[in-house]
Amino acid sequence: MEFEAAKNRAEALTKLLEEHNYRYYVLDDPSISDFAFDRLLNELEKLEAEFPELVSPASPTQRVGGTAMNTFEKVTHPVQMGSLQDVFDEAELLEFDARVRQSVPAPLYVVEPKIDGLSVALEYRDGTFVRGATRGDGVTGEDVTLNLKTVRSIPLTLREPVGHLVVRGEVYMPQSSFQAVVEAQELNEEQPFKNPRNAAAGSLRQKDPKITAKRGLDIFVFNIQLAEGAQEQIGCHKASLDYLKALGFKVIPSYRTFEKIEDVVEEIHRIGDSRGQYGFAIDGAVVKVDDFEQRGLLGSTSKYPKWAVAFKYPPEEKETTLTSIEINVGRTGVLTPTAQFDPIQLAGTTVSRAVLHNEDFIREKDIRIGDAIVVRKAGEIIPEVVGVKSHAAGSQPYEMPADCPSCGAQVFREESAVRCTNPDCPAQLLRNLIHFASKGAMDVDGLGPQLLRQLVENGLISSPADLYALTKEQLSGLERMGEKSAENLLAALEKTKQNDLSRLVCALGIRGIGQKAAVLLSERFRTMDAIMQADLTAISAIDGFGDTMAQNVIDFFSLAQSRNLVERLREYGLNMQSFAKEKGDLFAGKTFVLTGTLSRYTRSEAKEIIENLGGKVSGSVSKKTSFVLAGEDAGSKLQKAESLGVSVISEAEFEQMASGGAPQTQEEA
Repeated sequence: MEFEAAKNRAEALTKLLEEHNYRYYVLDDPSISDFAFDRLLNELEKLEAEFPELVSPASPTQRVGGTAMNTFEKVTHPVQMGSLQDVFDEAELLEFDARVRQSVPAPLYVVEPKIDGLSVALEYRDGTFVRGATRGDGVTGEDVTLNLKTVRSIPLTLREPVGHLVVRGEVYMPQSSFQAVVEAQELNEEQPFKNPRNAAAGSLRQKDPKITAKRGLDIFVFNIQLAEGAQEQIGCHKASLDYLKALGFKVIPSYRTFEKIEDVVEEIHRIGDSRGQYGFAIDGAVVKVDDFEQRGLLGSTSKYPKWAVAFKYPPEEKETTLTSIEINVGRTGVLTPTAQFDPIQLAGTTVSRAVLHNEDFIREKDIRIGDAIVVRKAGEIIPEVVGVKSHAAGSQPYEMPADCPSCGAQVFREESAVRCTNPDCPAQLLRNLIHFASKGAMDVDGLGPQLLRQLVENGLISSPADLYALTKEQLSGLERMGEKSAENLLAALEKTKQNDLSRLVCALGIRGIGQKAAVLLSERFRTMDAIMQADLTAISAIDGFGDTMAQNVIDFFSLAQSRNLVERLREYGLNMQSFAKEKGDLFAGKTFVLTGTLSRYTRSEAKEIIENLGGKVSGSVSKKTSFVLAGEDAGSKLQKAESLGVSVISEAEFEQMASGGAPQTQEEA
């Protein structure tokens, strides 16, 4: 295809894809199937691959960029992003109304839900999205443009061109996305997000936009910060929201106007009573004077505008009866108690369960079956037991079971956790498989929790080794798995056979042995056999290992089941050797600190040399520091080294040491 024809087609595809994106993510009214959308996107990707000069920041293919990582550089907001004064009851609302009416005789108020998310500013030049930043302190935020591009409801190109537009919105995690993320975290026995706001904030600040893209973030836009070159003159807040909607933004829902403060109060109660019906978390309602000229008359204090307040809903607490305590078994065998109680309505939804965390939590609150307990929703999402209102007559303190409820094996207590002793416990299978296939372990592309659940439920796998015995016929017979998907999964599994030994060690799920510890083990012993044969002394001697971690490794490989798993994986052709370079011992026992600007190496290159020769790199100077490698403009670390009498070396001396020589002293030079 000629360049001009390709350019015209790319422009047409871009416009078409953004229109379909808008209909799907903003209007919730798709007009084509996902398959058809993907075909169009694939066509555009091929054109841009053939003609790289066609790639633009506004292209739909750039919503999740290649390998670019965020740097979170500081951004000064063109218009300060202020905060609102909080009010907590009707009396404070009436006081706010009285203050407003002293300056504005007949205000019109806009009432809208207060989304519990993270405030951001979106900046557009000539109708194209050029930058997105977090609120920060209101004056300075962080550049999160790449991550914001993954939010599909943010238009990359406006439906009407505006010279310079800055809008404010709230990035949030929908409840459906939040539940999915928390479920995955719990299956992997990771610390789950406490509420959607924390989840949204953590997801938006990921260094890798691809991770953000998987979190299902969304946004509501609710304010125009700056508009230069707009075709319309806007005089009030409601009109500004209508205008933003016309430009293609997903605006704050349910905004309504009222003349009387009594109607405002009623609307706030209506929103509060409807909290459970929203697909997102709210923590209040916002009341704003609608007219911009009236806002100007009212002005602001040093902290807040005088023309708006945020009504905050108190956490809703209710009393119910604890009927039972259910025990769930996690991937590492931890028994987690969950309260079962008579259903209650909290924040608009029916609740009948709440996690009790561990045995210590139950003892601290003296929770007993039959008790009248108080429950609330933490962050309006996750139910939690606040405490006990009263004990049932004849109730007894709760005791954790002595045997695993899943397999019947004995349990033991370790710190605050109670664990099952059986590594083949059926309750641990799915979590073990999820961990085995996860990104930090074997990294099996396309093998997520739902597919693994299907494989287990259909009796196709009962061990990680069974994954490598799967056939195309078995996989293609599963729900939503065609022949092509089956082939892709088998190819992904085959690819993992060439993983470094450290990934396999991590994937085995040895308690306390994560990615970093697995790398240290693999680099020290080089082969799986050597790790399995190592004694406690040899493993404990690894820098970064303690006796507990070393004992966990010994205990794991002392089990016949563990050794059988390794042998089966070996038979299927998985790599059992470390690819890492052999480390020398030239710098063994030496600790280096790097300071100043190095001219011959980057910091990471110098660090790699030191570690490959058996040394360590520290970020601070102490009496235990062996050498300070100082480049140009070395500062306080150099001064501290001199005051402590620590040897300071140049890059030339460092090179001499790395080649086996000793650094020259000043007298020898």
